[in-house]
Amino acid sequence: MQDDPVCIPHSFTSLQDIEISGLFAAIFAWGNRTTIINKSRELLRRMDNAPYDFVLNHEPSDLKSLLGFKHRTFNDTDLLYFVHFLNYHYQHNPSLESAFTRNIRRDDTDTTNMLNGFYAYFFSLPDAPPRTQKHVASPAKNSTCKRLSMYLRWMVRRDKCGVDFGLWRKIKPSQLVCPIDIHVARVATRFGLLQRKMIDWQAALELTTELRKLDRNDPVRYDFALFALGVVEKFS
Repeated sequence: MQDDPVCIPHSFTSLQDIEISGLFAAIFAWGNRTTIINKSRELLRRMDNAPYDFVLNHEPSDLKSLLGFKHRTFNDTDLLYFVHFLNYHYQHNPSLESAFTRNIRRDDTDTTNMLNGFYAYFFSLPDAPPRTQKHVASPAKNSTCKRLSMYLRWMVRRDKCGVDFGLWRKIKPSQLVCPIDIHVARVATRFGLLQRKMIDWQAALELTTELRKLDRNDPVRYDFALFALGVVEKFS
């Protein structure tokens, strides 16, 4: 687990610190995993390793510590808006879970409405920079939503192995959608779990539908095996 971005939220014990550090680790999760982890730790150091306290109680002068931060195309403009949104949200809510469940419906079988609702809410503040929109995916754009699906797995799925946290209870593990990228798609195609050629939200839903045939209550449990075969074992 120490070489996976999920190690970042595992550095904390309080709900809000886990949520915030996990969100940034997930948003940064593209490219080299060592770089992802190092950049996540750098950001947390800039927040004095107390992300919830920083987000909620910072003074304008404290934001200077965030200037110059960069991870690939994510820069300090994006970071400052993330902090602004999180400050706004936590002033009115005890958990980030409610940011994802605003649009939840009783008959939802997956996270489509939740992720679309999160996107709309996240960018609802009047000073949202247009450039930051590329860092938050949504099914409405037919993105794979891989990073947010991974984040939801961490927060929702109850894992006996101690990887996923299972802190959120308004979203069911059975509603989770399997994170998909080119590596997972190749393995899924090889095993007959995916027919769609384009790697997008519809592909993620198709794969998850097949995984539900194996475990309808916890389809995303197979994410571990698919990812390991694709990235670690180079299976395709």
